[in-house]
Amino acid sequence: MTRKPLLLASSSPYRKALLDRLTLPFTCASPDIDETPYRGESGESLATRLAETKARALADRFPGHWIIGSDQVACLPDGSLLNKPGSHEQAARQLRRSSGHRVLFLTGLALLDADSGKLDRVCEPYSVWFRDLSNEEIEAYLQREQPYDCAGSFKMEGLGIALFDALEGRDPNSLVGLPLIALSDLLRRWGRNPLLEDRPGTSQI
Repeated sequence: MTRKPLLLASSSPYRKALLDRLTLPFTCASPDIDETPYRGESGESLATRLAETKARALADRFPGHWIIGSDQVACLPDGSLLNKPGSHEQAARQLRRSSGHRVLFLTGLALLDADSGKLDRVCEPYSVWFRDLSNEEIEAYLQREQPYDCAGSFKMEGLGIALFDALEGRDPNSLVGLPLIALSDLLRRWGRNPLLEDRPGTSQI
């Protein structure tokens, strides 16, 4: 398969920083999609559908590219979903609901050839056990990091680690928003090995 330029279908600085780690040249563009869950939709179905939708939303604008889409949802033990809180009040509610529980984070990943329509999708699970958090701890954390654009209301790459008792999963990068192990697998399947690239990566937004 002919190698094509990579496009990250995201404006997230967290995903951009993660993809930079593979040292592959890429560009970024923000897709405009409706992220509303379907009635009765499972977390895995939602995460993978949104990842694919993000990639497909940019296919006409960026012919000749391989497009990477990713999206994440969090599932409480009762099956309810946690999305990006968007506000301090909603973030506090999410953390109170997560306190003392295992929360399953599902990160959908899609790799799309904009020209041929070839598509691969995966869903990367990662489990987080939250400590029993006091209201004081929740308020202090939110004031310091303000993770209102993050699914589950925390930043794994920052102070959010202090919220947890334990983590379990294949790739902790998936908690930040882009499962690099799974992405590397897909790229190798398409004939592009990050370890064998002959030039350093550069990224743009």
